[in-house]
Amino acid sequence: MSVLLTTDHDSIRVLTLNRPEKRNALNDELVAELKRAVRAADADDSLSAVVIRGAGKDFCSGADLSALQKIAAASYEENLEDAKSLAELFSLIRNARVPVIAAVHGRALAGGCGLATGCDIVLATETARFGYPEVKIGFVPAIVMAILRRNLGEKPAFELVTQGFEFTAPEAKGLGLVNRLFPEEGFEAAALDYAAIYSKISRTAVALSKSLLYRMDAMDFAAALAAGSETNAQARMTEDCQKGIARFLERSKE
Repeated sequence: MSVLLTTDHDSIRVLTLNRPEKRNALNDELVAELKRAVRAADADDSLSAVVIRGAGKDFCSGADLSALQKIAAASYEENLEDAKSLAELFSLIRNARVPVIAAVHGRALAGGCGLATGCDIVLATETARFGYPEVKIGFVPAIVMAILRRNLGEKPAFELVTQGFEFTAPEAKGLGLVNRLFPEEGFEAAALDYAAIYSKISRTAVALSKSLLYRMDAMDFAAALAAGSETNAQARMTEDCQKGIARFLERSKE
């Protein structure tokens, strides 16, 4: 049985974490399959968005027992390579051309919460629960901090990663870690409807916007303005923009 299921709904690709008996816990195989799937989606010009969801009752509970046993027995060099593999997944999601959307139901804990946080957009059921509980076993939610620190201020981020408590979906939305909340009933369809918004928007404009937004992370104000000017000019030259301007000018004559 595949640990990751792939289904297409028109231009939306849904990636389903398929280890429900393990609460979709991350292991080497699942991380490798996610990386492969994100690369494939990024290369597929027919797609406008990717949705990551979990099979069964939970989105993802983090690392499984076998992964923790591997960590405990590994050398520093082996653990570093393992950590870099997970970091590569976060990088692939961030650099993908299309928006990557987490659709969270049930629990998203530890690495599962990190996976959701690493996506461009997070949708959640009203009953979903989140948490970075790594400190409770002497571990550190280290890789996700690169993104969490960009999403939150220092004080809320410090509290989340050093106390490790679970928090509700409404609390996550209040913090800015969740974009939209939906009722549990009909959530899968609602997530697809939300993702389908990107099928009605210029894919080149979305890709350029995503790239620029994240590239600005490390820029000072002057560099960000310069990068914005370059992207602005680049967008003007695209076929989508040329056609959009033509349609607008045509309507203005009516």
